[in-house]
Amino acid sequence: MKRSLLGLALLGALGLFALQAPAAGPSGKPQLGAFGVDLSARDLAVKPGDDFNRHASGHWLDTYELRDDQVSFGSFAALRDRAEEQVHGLIEGLQGRQDLKPGSNGQKVRDFYASYMDRAARDAAGIAPLKPMLARFAAIDGKPALVAAFANSGIDGSDAPLGLGVSTDRKDPDQYLVSLGLGGLGLPDRDYYLNQDARFAKIREAYLAHIQRMLGFAGVSGTDAKARAEAILALETALAKPQWDRVKLRDRDKTYNVVSFAELKARYPGYDWDAQLRGQGMPVPERLNIATPDAVQPVIDVINATPLATWRDYLAYHAIDGNAGFLSREIDDASFAFNGKVLGGQKAQRDDWKRAVQLVGGRGGVGDALGELYVARYFTPEAKAAMDQLVENLRAALRQNIEQLDWMGADTKAEAYRKLASFRPKIGYPSKWRDYGSVAVSPGDLFGNVVAVRAYNRADQNRRIGQKTDREEWGMTPQTVNAYYNATFNEIVFPAAILQPPFFDLNADPAVNYGAIGAVIGHEMGHGFDDQGSKSDARGIQRNWWTAEDRARFEQRTKALGAQYDAYCPLPGQCVNGALTMGENIGDLGGVSMAYTAYQLSLKGKPAPVIDGLTGDQRFFLSWAQVWKAKYRDESLLTMLKTDPHSPAMYRANGPLRNFDAWYQAWGVKPGDAMYVAPEQRVRIW
Repeated sequence: MKRSLLGLALLGALGLFALQAPAAGPSGKPQLGAFGVDLSARDLAVKPGDDFNRHASGHWLDTYELRDDQVSFGSFAALRDRAEEQVHGLIEGLQGRQDLKPGSNGQKVRDFYASYMDRAARDAAGIAPLKPMLARFAAIDGKPALVAAFANSGIDGSDAPLGLGVSTDRKDPDQYLVSLGLGGLGLPDRDYYLNQDARFAKIREAYLAHIQRMLGFAGVSGTDAKARAEAILALETALAKPQWDRVKLRDRDKTYNVVSFAELKARYPGYDWDAQLRGQGMPVPERLNIATPDAVQPVIDVINATPLATWRDYLAYHAIDGNAGFLSREIDDASFAFNGKVLGGQKAQRDDWKRAVQLVGGRGGVGDALGELYVARYFTPEAKAAMDQLVENLRAALRQNIEQLDWMGADTKAEAYRKLASFRPKIGYPSKWRDYGSVAVSPGDLFGNVVAVRAYNRADQNRRIGQKTDREEWGMTPQTVNAYYNATFNEIVFPAAILQPPFFDLNADPAVNYGAIGAVIGHEMGHGFDDQGSKSDARGIQRNWWTAEDRARFEQRTKALGAQYDAYCPLPGQCVNGALTMGENIGDLGGVSMAYTAYQLSLKGKPAPVIDGLTGDQRFFLSWAQVWKAKYRDESLLTMLKTDPHSPAMYRANGPLRNFDAWYQAWGVKPGDAMYVAPEQRVRIW
């Protein structure tokens, strides 16, 4: 589906934003500055204790101008750009090669990319690739055909108010579990439909015009088009009302509600569940999870109360908008005018080659095929060995931190040690690659290639039902600049692409690597002990392994942390949601603490050298801030505040440090400084 179904299990991710990384420097020297940090980014007029983010990055923030194709930029984005260029070079090396065997990964990568870059063919085709689909929607004459269209929306690239997916059973991680989730919204979040603030009202007005414009490509015009667009917006508003907000969706206890398939049909009789399964090609499951049980019936009521004519228009609109990036320039630009400009503040589309790399190298393309090439070229055994050692250093640091906790009792600590010992790190790339043998790719049919991959992904999902889980599988490709923690497997995963400066540099000062990738590792480990990850044990089973007293003390601390973040308001009247971002904020606080402990252990009692007038501790904290250097457009920031479980980057740089004693000591932060928090009010968790 174009929008993810709310309520389906999502992997915890680290972040999306970041600085322009330079080309590789001479061997033996770090790529950034003299020791791994770009000191020219600092604004020395800002006291560290008043705003450490600006002290570390203020000059860059004042002088960097976002390009027209950027909605945000910083260290993550810069490294993403670098990885994108690396992948682009690999793909370009395949173009024109006639020795690639038909059906090989190289042929698929070459031709998929070529099909995207053939703008002339796409412009000539216009809306034609969607005409069979639009005709199918126009022929919907009853509920059976409507349910079939909902079930096939993942292949069509349209949308639907509900759908079935496959995830891991949180209480039996060796088994897959079908999950029912709700969605169907064209705007980023239910708040965009329901919030009466003028900012959101203006977006809804633009969205209405956008729907009308996209319907025009299906031949709907004039006053009739406006009325039909209004009906679609009213429909989506009705779908938004019963859906859970994102804070409630984070609660793992509330979103685990397993029933038999027979019980599902008995509980919600107003929908043809058998037809949904048939349409998705999914075998009948013995059990399934209803993520948001009290929202399902209201959505079914909306489905049944809405005229078929409105559903036909809804499906057509979402199919055109969801596939616009694979069609002609005219349709693509019309979609971008709203989705890019209005929602994101983006002024211009990214270059075609960048969008092609993103598509071909992701899960919507043949990402693992590219991943094999990427790892062979850019991921060294030395980098993997260094990361393996860093992970073990962080594991030892977290154990020491747990030992020293004064708020956790011995019984809970024993369980925490077991969980920590069983953490499984996955570094660089998977042990086995996806097999794309069934995916046919043609250089002259972009939309056909996209549909072929969608069909492959759906079949791959359906085949899991009734099978044991595959613990070797990765949720990201190696060329992805990100990382994640998977609670059901109790594993931390670090793709190869993130293991580059400013996160990791074999030639950087150790304080820099601990403050950057060390804290990132600690962050992901911390997800195993955040407000939701801590609900799963050493084997990944969702259960309570805490004593009641320890859980109460933990929640007292997390509540205080949430209150701190609630007070961060980057836009007038729009603030961070401390409950929504709780897991990531705990991860950041724990990550800094673990990485700092690991750095101190690495010194073995010896003082760190002073470099460029900066102590080892100061370099550690500057490296942390360098990771979170980022700049946003207001529109992008608003979407982030409403939908993203991560706090904006400036609060990720500053928020954990306000609670960390060593930062105060390193920079001489005193009462009266803007970031100062009294010792008894500092939040200490891990």
